[in-house]
Amino acid sequence: MQRKSLGLVALIVLPGILIGAVFSILLLLTPARPAAADCGPTVSVAINGDTKVEGYSQEQLKNAAAILGAGKTLNLPVKGQMISVMVALGESGLRVLDRGDVAGPDSRGLFQQRGNGAWGSYADRMDPTISATNFIKALQMVDGWELLEPTIAGNKVQRNADPYHYQKYWPEAVRLVLALSDGTFSLQGSGCAIPGQSGAGDDYPWKNSPTWVQAGTDPAAASPLGMFYRECVDFALWRVNQQMGSTSAPFKFLNGTFRPDGQKLGSARTWKDGWDAKGWATGNIPRVGAVVWYAPGAGGADPTFGHVAVVKEVKDDGTYVEEGYNGNPSPDDHSYYTRTVSNSVPSAFLYLPTQEEKK
Repeated sequence: MQRKSLGLVALIVLPGILIGAVFSILLLLTPARPAAADCGPTVSVAINGDTKVEGYSQEQLKNAAAILGAGKTLNLPVKGQMISVMVALGESGLRVLDRGDVAGPDSRGLFQQRGNGAWGSYADRMDPTISATNFIKALQMVDGWELLEPTIAGNKVQRNADPYHYQKYWPEAVRLVLALSDGTFSLQGSGCAIPGQSGAGDDYPWKNSPTWVQAGTDPAAASPLGMFYRECVDFALWRVNQQMGSTSAPFKFLNGTFRPDGQKLGSARTWKDGWDAKGWATGNIPRVGAVVWYAPGAGGADPTFGHVAVVKEVKDDGTYVEEGYNGNPSPDDHSYYTRTVSNSVPSAFLYLPTQEEKK
């Protein structure tokens, strides 16, 4: 698809208050806005012989249903049910395999569980419900699994060499759970939140608050995070707080207190400096929930102030879906957007610490 770019709009910066950029970027897909719905603690399964999901056989759907049923029995939040389906997709393609691989020749079943006694008998590992139950019980023993990226949570149980092995299976796991469950829901909520992930959508708390254009540039018009409402920096800092378990005032991460050296987090231009000052990791590989950082002028961002967004989904074709605010031209400049971008376009991805690093 031919790349397109949007026009640029200059920024205004006041002391202690930041204005995110309306910026242009290389687009690969048209923005889409997923519908929001309520999120229950766990979902039930509704499947019969007529149930069909494109790309999956009846055998695979029955195995996915067995995983969801095991999660329901153990009162597992929907995020955990999705993680369980994701891991089974990554391990066996949702098939009960009677074989292992080079790394684990004794691995068997949906979750490729080893024959070391930790996962029960051979019959247990080959039984979809029992093997799923054993996986889920192990997941529930992982401290703080609800706040981890799905692939990291799955890896804590499976202990793969690559902790991001399951990342590409997450969108399909979400699709399958939505298709097989008996109700609608989102991933928003304390027990099943996946900030920045597909399904949460525009849950920014101040989406109806006046922008600096409407309310003026008085510091009193700033959000509780210390940024102007509905700017790229305010949305991204909201996602950071949300992923770190801070979803209401007083928020843990603020513009004025984020950096340990006393400087403000600042405009998008200085966000990587803020990450470096805090000792948080950065890199060039997109991860769900990471902040996308565009240095000034990068990818069509404002040449003075840059832009920030959040990784919503990672694809296996060298692209990712980002979400944010203030990334469209007027009159949609201060509203939520999503778009698919090549991994090579941003200047860096700013990662949040893992559960271990937060302790």
